[in-house]
Formats: sequence, C-alpha cells, structure tokens
Amino acid sequence: MRCRPTRTDALLGVATFCLVAAAAVTDGGPPGRAVLAYGFAVGFGALLLCSGQWPVPALLATAVGIVVYYSLDLPAIGLAAPTAAVLYTAAERGRVLPAAVVGGGLLALSVGMRLVEGDDVSIVVGFDLGSEAALMLAVITLGDAVRSRRSLRAEMARQAAAAAEDRRREAARQVEAERLRIAREVHDTLGHTMSVITLQSAVAQEALADNAPGQARTALAAISSAGGSAMAELRATLQTLRHDSGAREPAPGFDQLHTLVDGVRHSGLPVELRVTGHVDALPAVVATTAYRIVQEALTNTLRHAHASQVHVTVQATGPRLSLEIVDDGRGVPPGAPLDTNGQGLRGMSERVSLLGGTVEAGNSERGGFRVHARLPLAGSTA
Repeated sequence: MRCRPTRTDALLGVATFCLVAAAAVTDGGPPGRAVLAYGFAVGFGALLLCSGQWPVPALLATAVGIVVYYSLDLPAIGLAAPTAAVLYTAAERGRVLPAAVVGGGLLALSVGMRLVEGDDVSIVVGFDLGSEAALMLAVITLGDAVRSRRSLRAEMARQAAAAAEDRRREAARQVEAERLRIAREVHDTLGHTMSVITLQSAVAQEALADNAPGQARTALAAISSAGGSAMAELRATLQTLRHDSGAREPAPGFDQLHTLVDGVRHSGLPVELRVTGHVDALPAVVATTAYRIVQEALTNTLRHAHASQVHVTVQATGPRLSLEIVDDGRGVPPGAPLDTNGQGLRGMSERVSLLGGTVEAGNSERGGFRVHARLPLAGSTA
C-alpha cells in the first residue's frame, strides 16, 4: 500500500525536520554527530508524510527513533520538536489514547533517564517536565478539537442533505397525491356524466324515431343539465392547477345527492334513495367521499349492470357513515374475477382508505351487484 501524503502532512514533515535540525545544530559537537542528527531529522520529518494514513505506526516509529537517537548520545533536541506534529496528527485522526500513552511514556522515560544521569531535579521536574507535558497536551487537544469540528461539519452536511432529500420526497409525494386526487375527480365527474349523456342520447334518438318530441326534449334537457354540472365540477377541480388564489367552487356533497339520483332516474333507471341519521352535519371530506362513492356505483350500474332497480341506503349512526348501493342487474358472471384495476373501483377504494374506512364490492346475495362502504366520523374507526 502506497503512502499518499496530504499537503498538511508535507508541511508538518518540513516543520519537524527544521525544528529537529535547528535543535541539533545549536548543541554543537563533532561534525559526525551533527550529520547523524540531521539524518534523524530527515527520518522524523519523513514519518510525518505517512502519519495521516498510518497515525499509530508513525507515532510508534517516532518514539522508537527518539529512544535510539538519545541512546547514540547525539545532540539534545528535547521531546517537543520530534513528537509535537506526530502527536497532533494521531489525535486529529481519532487516535487520542495512543497519542496520550506514547507522549506520557516518552515523558516518563526522559525524566527517569535525566534523573539517573544526575540532572538537577528542580530543572527536570519543575521546568522541563511541565513545559513539555503542557506542549504535548496542547497539541493532542488541538488535534482532537480539529477532528471533532470536522466530524461536526460532516454530520451537519449529512443532516442538511438528508433534510433536503426528505423535503424533495415530501414535495414529490404531495404532487403525486394531488395528481391522483385530480385524476379521481376528473374520472368520477366525466365517467358519470358520459354515462348519463349516452343513455339520454339513446332515449332522444328513440323518441325522435317514435315521433315523441316531448320525450326527446326531456332527454336533451337531461343531457344539457348533466353537461352543465360536469363543467362546474371540472372548473372546481382544475382550479387547483392554477397559480392564482381565486375562490374555488365547493366540492359536491350530500346536498347534491338528490340531484345526482334524479339525474339517474331521468336516464330511465329507477333509484330508491333512503337516508337515515344526521347527514347535514357530516365533515366536508366525508360528505364528498360518500357522494363520489354513490356516483361511481350508479355510473357502473348504468354502464354494466343492465339493472331495472337500484337501492341506495345511507345511514349516519354512531361513529360511522354506512353506504350501500344494490342493484338487481346481472352482477359479475359466476367464476369471473372482480376487476379491481379499473379507475372506478380503485378510485373508490383509495378515497375510502384515505379516511380509514372500508369498502366491499361484489355480487349481492339476492342477485345483482352490491357496494358497501363504511366511513368513520369524528376521527373514529370505521
């Protein structure tokens, strides 16, 4: 593995070489000792080039080099010059404990050897030990502080990136939810209206063929009314795509349920509507969801059921609103799976699940098709 020194490692290596060489040259002595001391100075500086990648080996090698240096009776250079930079690098790389152990061990060894050699105790213990210990502690503390600050910046950057990603995902989720909501509204509105228009057009054609202008006018009036209602609902739905803050038309609710049923009756399909309980005080989102469920169920009956009668039952009792739409049509053929991938039933299920309710769709026991939905009221469970 090759050593890849950074610019900081190189600067620390040059600084260490200069400090050790300067300390050695001020001691004087024979030229041979000075040359050897300079060689050690080069070695101490070179260890700094790899200390960033291998902090502990560089630290141990420096400690061994100092011991060998003094065992050769070379000029005194102290402990701070060769160890300060490598202690800083080790602490800056998160190796605080090895740096403290090596620094403390070198101090203890130095003090012990100098006392054995007969140096003045007051100078060794009172001055040199305190100053060198303070310097080693300072560089270790500085290295650890630099590491902590770098880690803090990295963590803050990571948190900022995570927060930005969360905001992006939330924005995308909201856009997707709004897109699905608009798709459901457009489908429900156009699906029901087109079914009514198709049936009334057929009625108008038959009336004209039978020379019954009164019946034809009634059918054409129903077509006009259905088209006008659809346009009003589409304007209210598409208003959500505008950037202005203009007032929006209210979403359809229970106040329009009778109008919906009357429109289906005018299409030639008898509908019996029974409403029990206090439905006037329903939450707006519940009322709109209930309206859309009844609308979609009646639309499917008009399109597919070939029914002669539809019963719509609405019950607001206790903590829930119950909706049941049953026709006497052909239902789902025996053995055929219920198509839940269509926009109608899927949109109905999505609306109900958003409120925490349940919906069931399938053949009824008495024949025909049945849709039964339960919607919670006042935050209760359906």
